[in-house]
Amino acid sequence: MANYESVLIARQDLGASQVNSIVEDLSSVIKKEGGEVVRVDNWGLKNLAYRIKKNRKGHYVILNIAAPASAIAEYERVMRVNEDIIRYMTIKVEEFSSVNSDKESAAEE
Repeated sequence: MANYESVLIARQDLGASQVNSIVEDLSSVIKKEGGEVVRVDNWGLKNLAYRIKKNRKGHYVILNIAAPASAIAEYERVMRVNEDIIRYMTIKVEEFSSVNSDKESAAEE
């Protein structure tokens, strides 16, 4: 299985519980296809650089996923159909970036 990092932006008028339910639905799609969601990092409501579908803000969520390519294809198909997700991007990575390890390495220097 390959490692992927996926970022999605949900509409600004959604509540935190609605965003969490979207992430749970996407996680279940990955699990059903034989993968696993390693980490979910919810950044909350942030300003967008430019308007996207009449939204000036969006809920940012980052997922670290270990899954086969077929699971990612189904995951992206579900995101395309969901009207609450205004943008998404999934990239394949060698290993997951860790915020904690970056801070620890800076503290050691």
